[in-house]
Amino acid sequence: MTPENSFNPFLNLNYDPALEALGDDFFDEVAAAEFPKHILRFRNDELLPKLGLKPEEVTDENFIEAFGKFQGRKPFLALRYHGYQFGEYNSRLGDGRGFLYGQVRGTDGELYDFGTKGSGTTPYSRGGDGRLTLKGGVREVLASEALYYLGVYTSRCLSMIETGDALWRGDEPSPTRSSVMVRFSRSHIRFGTFERLHNFGRKDLIQQLLDHVIVQYYPHLKDKQDRYALFYAELVQRVARLVAQWMSVGFCHAVLNTDNMSITGESFDYGPFAFIDTYNPQFTAAYFDYYGRYSYGNQPGICKLNLEMLQDPLSAVIPVEEMDIILKEFDEHYYQTYNERMLNKLGFANLAQPEAEELLMSTLTLLQKTQVGYHTFFSELTEQFNRNWRDDAANILKSDSFLNSSEATGLLEAWRNLYLQILLSLPESEMDNMLERLQRHNPKTVLLRPEIEAVWEKIDQEDNWEPFYQLISRLRFHQDAA
Repeated sequence: MTPENSFNPFLNLNYDPALEALGDDFFDEVAAAEFPKHILRFRNDELLPKLGLKPEEVTDENFIEAFGKFQGRKPFLALRYHGYQFGEYNSRLGDGRGFLYGQVRGTDGELYDFGTKGSGTTPYSRGGDGRLTLKGGVREVLASEALYYLGVYTSRCLSMIETGDALWRGDEPSPTRSSVMVRFSRSHIRFGTFERLHNFGRKDLIQQLLDHVIVQYYPHLKDKQDRYALFYAELVQRVARLVAQWMSVGFCHAVLNTDNMSITGESFDYGPFAFIDTYNPQFTAAYFDYYGRYSYGNQPGICKLNLEMLQDPLSAVIPVEEMDIILKEFDEHYYQTYNERMLNKLGFANLAQPEAEELLMSTLTLLQKTQVGYHTFFSELTEQFNRNWRDDAANILKSDSFLNSSEATGLLEAWRNLYLQILLSLPESEMDNMLERLQRHNPKTVLLRPEIEAVWEKIDQEDNWEPFYQLISRLRFHQDAA
């Protein structure tokens, strides 16, 4: 450690060699790229207390030394994995533009990863430059903060530094600016990490990795006799809940390959993501998803399929028959979470099953048939909340800007009557709780593509970062996220 960074709080954290201790069957040691310049564009001070650090005691230069110049710490580990990409098995994967910087225990006792993106080439770069465009970094910062504050179980960005390289890309005007990012997540172990070991026939390493995962991320199971099956059951539940969270907030990940599925059930790696504008199950965020495999509406089925494919490597330890039975619970876990979150967006909680299902079906039908803005609908419902809703169905959601046909008028009238019927079945005192739920679950700012492009245009054309920081502030619309 050099004198100038000896007091850098990031370099003095107590790093845990948990994954490193598994041995070099799981990673390659790599070096970080050297960049022509380092400008800190984003630092996530909200994460620092979880590391036992006080934001006011961490300087911008501390971030740059640790996560831009990569001084004072080694080894850096490029993780090995394979994966099913758009249904085809790919054995040429692995960390191609990032590495595991280190692992630390949070103040909550949980193990967290610092993982880079855009930090240079590795043995898995496949001819790429190992860099991240600045726009890609901006998008990932925005996506992770938006999702976190919408109550989605997600990784977050710890830092993003502009690095001064000129990059050439086919999907951005080139040359374009570059960045390096550090992702803060529970784990970078993927479904594809297990699939690689299965491909090589290494049952011994599959069990070793699974034991590691249970000890580090499912410690409440480690002393159970049937811990392996219980692990798979909990993973199924976590993934089902995660995709229900995505669907309720209108998020389309766009690239749900098995190498983008975390073994902890955490959402991460945001490339061509998008939030839907209107309710359209066929909406596809990635321009290269020609057949809509990863469309918004396909996400629950794809995640379930990825869990099914994970059974191949896990069968080295867990009987397939047990996993098949466990996977049948996916739909129940998914709909329980999805229904609960959607009812919250409508202001309700704990409705009886028949009326809850009827209201949700009526709402989704209204949204799809009228093509009113998905987020606008719930935002208007929140803004127009009034106790006189209990007096007359016509008072509910008076704004009728989306009534573009007689069919739409009929659908809205039926929806209002159903909503009133449920309202009247609840005590009047529940109205206060309804308003709180509406405000909590329906943000005023949604990360739609025009919002992102407006922010990027200011950065690209004027090097004006203020709209970016303002947007992050607006996305953090409440302080008790998941």
